[in-house]
Amino acid sequence: MLDTVDRRVQPCPECGTEIRTDPRFVVWCAACDWNMDPGEPEETPGRLERLQRRLARQHGEKLLAEVTAGVTLRPRRDGASVLAYTIALAVHGVTAALVVTGILLVVLGWGSALPLLGAVLLGIAWPLRPRFQQLPDDVPVLYRADAPELFRLIAEVAEAVGTAGVHAVVVTVDVNASVSTYGLRQRRRLEIGLGLWEILTPQQRIALLGHELGHYANGDTRHGLIIANALRSLTTWRYLLNRIPQPTLGEVALNALYLLPRCAVLGVLMLLDHLTFRATQRGEYLADSFAARAGSTEAAVGLLDRLLVGDSATSALLREANTKQVARAGNPAREEAWRGLWKRLAAHMDSLPQSEYERQRRCSALRGHGVDTTHPPTHLRRACLLTGAPTAAEVVAAPERQAALDAELAKARETLAREILNGI
Repeated sequence: MLDTVDRRVQPCPECGTEIRTDPRFVVWCAACDWNMDPGEPEETPGRLERLQRRLARQHGEKLLAEVTAGVTLRPRRDGASVLAYTIALAVHGVTAALVVTGILLVVLGWGSALPLLGAVLLGIAWPLRPRFQQLPDDVPVLYRADAPELFRLIAEVAEAVGTAGVHAVVVTVDVNASVSTYGLRQRRRLEIGLGLWEILTPQQRIALLGHELGHYANGDTRHGLIIANALRSLTTWRYLLNRIPQPTLGEVALNALYLLPRCAVLGVLMLLDHLTFRATQRGEYLADSFAARAGSTEAAVGLLDRLLVGDSATSALLREANTKQVARAGNPAREEAWRGLWKRLAAHMDSLPQSEYERQRRCSALRGHGVDTTHPPTHLRRACLLTGAPTAAEVVAAPERQAALDAELAKARETLAREILNGI
């Protein structure tokens, strides 16, 4: 259902400035920032999280200074990247050593306690093993034969940003999009969340594809198979060696035994974070530049603005689901509520006042890298896009193409709308 907007006027309790309120959103004052960010205070971050935020802030501010000074960001491999790969390979070498040693002890140690020790080593190595993502089986997955026009569009955008297309498109309900690889052959997959896709203009969708495919083009190291699995292995080691709270007498000795290995793991994890953070931040700015190249600077900025208010889209979908659940059974409107869900979502997002966009921009500047250390704050990414002359689109959203794309995504739209509203 469409939102009924009831805007009112009230004075700011802090400075007295007149505030035009919308009951659907946070009431705040643009003059003095009263109630701008009323969310719950976040938990005190740990040592690693504090380091990550400090590194993210330092690298983000340095990259922004480079961009605003006219320095063109380009993908690059430097000494830090080489060292990061070396450390990651060493981490995987430890896992391989555990596997080999465990197998040898099990095979050659019969008649003693060695096979038991080997089984323990293999048990430790199992959660440390490299992971290969697979395609999900609970959401729609499209291949070229299912959506030829969509794959042609992806190929055009990929060519514009200097990379190849994808092998599969996963469609979800999320207000997000991402790229990754799957399987032993490391085929490319693009994940499109309809919660985001449906609230974008056709040209902003092209910018979205440009951003995501741009991650392939710039060769992000942190999300690659080798380093990503090394970070996962180190995080697992950190969990296995974590200090036992309120220990018994025997656990005190175990905590003491774990102290040096735990410090070593934490140190390596911090070092790998330090070596890859700058590349990760650079990768996001580069992906934004690819979004502007593919869809235009205007579309890329519009995409960031939509991402900025993405929580409103998530809340709208939750309201739709809750409204459906409380409707009386047997009501025809309840059974057909999935029809028009995505249009209602787009209409809701189009009704957002500009004051909500501005509030979210100020919140982004206030929070900085506190929420997400791997992505620069949205206000910095937006500032980078607006630096210099606007970029024209290399791929234009032709009206006749939109009908074909809508037809190819129709079944996925219906499936996911039914899932949200009917639980099937």
